[in-house]
Amino acid sequence: MHRSRVYALLIDTPEAEAARAAEFWSAALGVSTRPVPAEPQFIGLHEALPGLVTAVQAVDDAPRYHLDIETDDVPAETARLLALGATEVSQWLECRILRAPGGHLLCVLPVESPPEVFAAQARTWS
Repeated sequence: MHRSRVYALLIDTPEAEAARAAEFWSAALGVSTRPVPAEPQFIGLHEALPGLVTAVQAVDDAPRYHLDIETDDVPAETARLLALGATEVSQWLECRILRAPGGHLLCVLPVESPPEVFAAQARTWS
């Protein structure tokens, strides 16, 4: 058994447009931006979606949205999603990047949220 939950919604934006996109989304959603010093490719949109991390991510690809799913067992959650029809695209550090049916990207990553949040909100899978 393992547990997982949606952790983040990322607004992937070409690197040259990331700052401008973050300004737009900040104003459009009425929230402040917060740089992520340890991960400069991210500009957080504080409390845009309560309970979820929401951020603009600078990418070297086309604009898109993607979800991050956090789990206490990355291989098990990846296998579960592959069995549902996702395909594996790549791996970055401990994160598995998948493509869901329909073409959307999602990332499976180790638990990032505080333990009490994960425990309260994660679903259990067998």
